[in-house]
Amino acid sequence: MLRLTLGDFELTAISDGIYPLDGGAFFGIVPKILWQKMVNADENNRVPAGLNSLVVRTDRHTVLIETGIGNKLPEKMVKQYGQPAQLLDNFDALGLAPEDIDIVINTHLHFDHCGWNTIRAGDKFAATFPKAKYYVQEGEWRHAHENQRDAVSYLSENYDPLVESGQMQLLRGDQEVIPGVSVQVFPGHTRDMQAVIITSGGKTACYISDLIPTTAHIDLNWAMAFDLYPLETLESKKRYYARAIPGKWLTVFTHDPNAPWACVEKDENGKLVAKATRSADLFD
Repeated sequence: MLRLTLGDFELTAISDGIYPLDGGAFFGIVPKILWQKMVNADENNRVPAGLNSLVVRTDRHTVLIETGIGNKLPEKMVKQYGQPAQLLDNFDALGLAPEDIDIVINTHLHFDHCGWNTIRAGDKFAATFPKAKYYVQEGEWRHAHENQRDAVSYLSENYDPLVESGQMQLLRGDQEVIPGVSVQVFPGHTRDMQAVIITSGGKTACYISDLIPTTAHIDLNWAMAFDLYPLETLESKKRYYARAIPGKWLTVFTHDPNAPWACVEKDENGKLVAKATRSADLFD
């Protein structure tokens, strides 16, 4: 867990653990001879992927961005991905309880981003964060119910009970959720995936989700095979960097097992690089 101050807000990176992903799928068309310089694969060509959530404390709200894999995966998926389920233990280490969360924002509804949205309650499912309002794009929720290429990535128990109860709000496009915390749609990974932009005291951080899942994916052309719209991923990355680099935004990486955040900048040769960031040197 890492913590820093962003203006008047406090940001804490908190993890649900690490799980294995196929290296070829994680890096798409990028040849292994290149991506293996960035990350080590095991004997089955799997690489470690983090499950990074972000807690944002404002003067009035405690916001949780993304909820990891959770503890409800079907046995077949557990055999493939494991089920670290560390988020609530890490909450406890922070002195946080699920009841302390006012707002939960899901960037999209793939199983590894919203697993702790709900917990089992007998033969039903209940909100893990009982006092929270949940937010996701309506288009993403509708996509989750379609018979599409990535249908295997959706588990309805993570979101449908919350929609049915009215606890999950379905958004339509870019919107401010609370002062200083807004969402903006960046299509590519899915059509309606949203990033979460946090602004306070003239400083900005962005939970960019699967548009740039790790520091190894910051190059414009390094994208995942999981992306449904790879050309839109490229354009969304360009649009993001056009604001984030000159604005010295802190970029939060959803799947980096080692660096939950960094500032992306260009080196003297114009190459995109990730500058590791601590609270003391933020935006220096």
